[in-house]
Amino acid sequence: MQALEGIKVLDLSRTLAGPFSTMMLGDMGADIIKVEQPSVGDETRRFTPPTWNGESCYYLSSNRNKRSITIDLKSPEGRDIIYKLVKEADVLVENFRTGTMEKLGYGYEQLKEINPRLIYCSISGFGRSGPEKNRPGYDLLLQGFSGLMSVTGDPERPPVKTGTSTVDINTGMFAAFGIVTALFAREKSGRGQFIDTSLLDSQVAILNYLATNFFATGQVAQRYGSGHPTIVPYQAFQAKDMDIILAVANDRLWEKCCKGFEWHDLLEDSRFKINDDRVANRELLVEMINERLSKMESKEIFERMEHAGVPCGPIHTIDQIMTHPHVIAREMVLEIEHPVVKNLKVPGFPIKFSETPAQLKKHPPLLGEHTHEVLLELGYSKKEIANLEQGKII
Repeated sequence: MQALEGIKVLDLSRTLAGPFSTMMLGDMGADIIKVEQPSVGDETRRFTPPTWNGESCYYLSSNRNKRSITIDLKSPEGRDIIYKLVKEADVLVENFRTGTMEKLGYGYEQLKEINPRLIYCSISGFGRSGPEKNRPGYDLLLQGFSGLMSVTGDPERPPVKTGTSTVDINTGMFAAFGIVTALFAREKSGRGQFIDTSLLDSQVAILNYLATNFFATGQVAQRYGSGHPTIVPYQAFQAKDMDIILAVANDRLWEKCCKGFEWHDLLEDSRFKINDDRVANRELLVEMINERLSKMESKEIFERMEHAGVPCGPIHTIDQIMTHPHVIAREMVLEIEHPVVKNLKVPGFPIKFSETPAQLKKHPPLLGEHTHEVLLELGYSKKEIANLEQGKII
């Protein structure tokens, strides 16, 4: 059994935040029907390079455990298909520009008349209310707008984006959490509801202690490179042979660190006695530690810190982490049988359930791969499907 078996999700989203969210639901057993534009499909199908046997790697990464159907959403016949799907759906996910779904006849107020139990999750750049609601939203734009880029990078260089699409993926996780919460609430009330989440809201939430620090002190967070605004030393350093992470998160670990490296002078130095002192003298201490570690091989550093009980480790490249024995043991590399891509591999399921585990049931679908299958389930005859196909409705 899977936790979301029997839940049907109508997925009208595209790109990353929405598809990542519905993939999470699909991994937990929900039936995800991915609605795409005929002959075009999700725009990430064309986010290339790179490709894998002609398929976009970007698309392949976030669309497993789904069925793809193609429908012209603007046509009356297409609208009839969506309405029939809505009658049977538990959840609808969309990420169109504000007002678009209402113009097409698919707004929440319109669809809840068809299915009062429908949970309607709307994902947008800036939310469905407020003065910026009509602005388009993209991950990079919101990394800047939300303040995330202002604290990312080295202080002497311009702001930089994170190495992956943090805002989109965070929003997708928040959306999945909202949907599951609404499903739980429906068990009590019997009613569906409208969920409004946005790239901006999710990233403002992720600012977390940086925002609270500002409210408390009035001081604006700065860029610290790989460092931490309130903990020192807690960042990347250069060993003789590679870059490493040393994470000394409290005074107890600082003592262990100094003893492990035999840095008795630093341990006894009043400028570094407690974390407040180390933060105040950040530049000096970091420079001193970097000088010492740069003369040591990483193997010796790791052995000393492991023996001392201090968190320390390498900075892996993508190839190193995706082939790491521990990652393999945690089943975080998922091999998928695909009709086009041989030996398809993607990141696995990050949540392990003892009773209702995530499962791989479907490869990332080809465009419209399941259109006939889904329409037959809705009661359409083969002749009706052929007519819809001929009219380019599907």
